[in-house]
Amino acid sequence: MSHLIVILFLWMILFEGCAFVRGNYGDEFNVEDIQAIKKRITTREEVAARLGAPDRILEVNEHEVFQYYRFDLKSGLILVFSRTNIKSEDLYVLFNRDGVVEDVVFGKRTDPPKFQFWPFGD
Repeated sequence: MSHLIVILFLWMILFEGCAFVRGNYGDEFNVEDIQAIKKRITTREEVAARLGAPDRILEVNEHEVFQYYRFDLKSGLILVFSRTNIKSEDLYVLFNRDGVVEDVVFGKRTDPPKFQFWPFGD
């Protein structure tokens, strides 16, 4: 019985300062909506109507760029050590001076973030 009490006491000391967090930001992308955006055909207004307001609007080389993004985050803190995994998806829609789509770039994450209990190594 005394071994059990010691083990429980050590367990409480080691894991007293633990915290685990998971969060998401942004909506998932609908691949059909992205495929509906056609170069040299779709307008800025049509993109906004289909995807909603962009998360950011950038001005690059006199071209307007709509940026949409989504993040998944998993983080764990054990005593003073932490480990955070972030995966993201990004959609960039580049418009010409007339407000018509010139290019579409979509970066899709490969794997969902995995929770890792131990903050060191893989």
